[in-house]
Amino acid sequence: MSFRVVRSSKFRHVYGQALKREQCYDNIRVSKSSWDSTFCAVNPKFLAIIVESAGGGAFIVLPHNKVGRIAADHPLVGGHKGPVLDISWCPHNDNVIASGSEDCVVKVWQIPDGGLSRTLTEPVVDLVFHQRRVGLVVWHPSALNVLLTAGSDNQVVIWNVGTGEILVHIDSHPDIVYSACFNWDGSKLVTTCKDKKIRIYDPRTGEVESEAVCHEGSKATRAIFLRHGLIFTTGFNRSSERQYSLRAPDALSDPIVMVELDTSNGVMFPLYDPDTNLIYLCGKGDSVIRYFEVTPEPPFVHYINTFQTPDPQRGIGMMPKRGCDVTTCEISKFYRLNNNGLCQVISMTVPRKSDLFQEDLYPDTLAEDAAITAEKWIMGEDADPVTFSLKGGYVSQSATKSLSVSKKANILNKSAVGTSKSASSATLGSGGGGGSSASNNNSSASAPISGITEKDLRDITDEIRKLKAIIVKHENRIRALEATIREQEEHAESAAPKANNTTTSSSSNDTKATSDSNNTNKEDANGSAATTAASEDV
Repeated sequence: MSFRVVRSSKFRHVYGQALKREQCYDNIRVSKSSWDSTFCAVNPKFLAIIVESAGGGAFIVLPHNKVGRIAADHPLVGGHKGPVLDISWCPHNDNVIASGSEDCVVKVWQIPDGGLSRTLTEPVVDLVFHQRRVGLVVWHPSALNVLLTAGSDNQVVIWNVGTGEILVHIDSHPDIVYSACFNWDGSKLVTTCKDKKIRIYDPRTGEVESEAVCHEGSKATRAIFLRHGLIFTTGFNRSSERQYSLRAPDALSDPIVMVELDTSNGVMFPLYDPDTNLIYLCGKGDSVIRYFEVTPEPPFVHYINTFQTPDPQRGIGMMPKRGCDVTTCEISKFYRLNNNGLCQVISMTVPRKSDLFQEDLYPDTLAEDAAITAEKWIMGEDADPVTFSLKGGYVSQSATKSLSVSKKANILNKSAVGTSKSASSATLGSGGGGGSSASNNNSSASAPISGITEKDLRDITDEIRKLKAIIVKHENRIRALEATIREQEEHAESAAPKANNTTTSSSSNDTKATSDSNNTNKEDANGSAATTAASEDV
């Protein structure tokens, strides 16, 4: 006698629930770029979305408490000269975000607490190297100020943002790099390329350790490192069917699992939760989010469920575990962009009856602190990311970091306003070995970005007062126009009966006038003809 045993898993009943519209973000002009990007990045403090803007590229940064309809003139981060293609929040500082653009420049920004009060155009640093558009920015998981960028010039560059210098330059890709991901401790790097191959690199030397064909289809592929060392990929086969695979780094050419999902053109973005080993597949243009659990037992990648929505998604961002609500057993939160300008918030929850902290659902998760510095990492030292327990909730450590800037020498916590690129580079040098010379060169005094002077407040107040006066003037004008329209409508209604009584007489008069005018026209024609003949005789 045979029977099927249901697989035991605490995540088997995970369900997704969309928040009400008034708890989401509306009226957002999401970017219409055809680049395969998520267009969205989120952390426990802010939500960042790439938007359409005239005269260059920009993205909007919203605090989580600013929900509802977003004003059309909301301040942007708009220093790029071309459309922004990718954005990524720093995992070690919730106020720092990096952006890559079609203008070939990578910019790192510092967002003040509480969000922006005016459009931000001065970055902390410009990272200039790429010769073509930059479509990929990825932060190192454990080393402070280490940022990876990849562009359409087939180059991969690893930067020390604290000094603005290049640490590693990888130029062995023959075509555009689709994706890049560090492993758990940042000692390995996996990339996928347009040549259909997946490669594993030593990120410090740029040497290829192994490579293999990823997916046989010609469309974009994605690859991510899982916490325990395996690699999960998404792509297409030759028949343009979407598929995913699970591979071991030492046997890339022999996938452990290769599964066809469906037929669609949208690129699938794998979003990974290392605490629960859940993978969420979100396809561009799809109206569903599929989620799977990776386990050591066959078939290794277990399908759990699908979250269905009525609208196709333009992009999506995943909240770090620090931003989830442990009191409701929320294990993931997604910010899903629709084509109609709505950013929908979706909560993934495990149903539990108890209100106590569920330790089996929330193991120690990634903290905001960096494990090592960029200098130690490039010298060969590895370290697992710092973790902490969510029991008792999470409190941001940004304020603590700002107090210990001089100890950590992390210039991302104190940047200058109104400095030129050279001055920014000089200031950034204080994070590395050449800090003394850089600080000597940068002699101009500067105020922190997060500070607002009294003059700024007065200017803002004056602008608000002028805007209010303009609004009042337009309201009065609209009321006067509405009153005039109402008077004209009443006059027209009262004149309608009189017009009906005089219709017959006016029609007869019109007929007589028409005949008289015809006779007059004939006389005029005869007279003009006689005049013409007389002129010809002369």
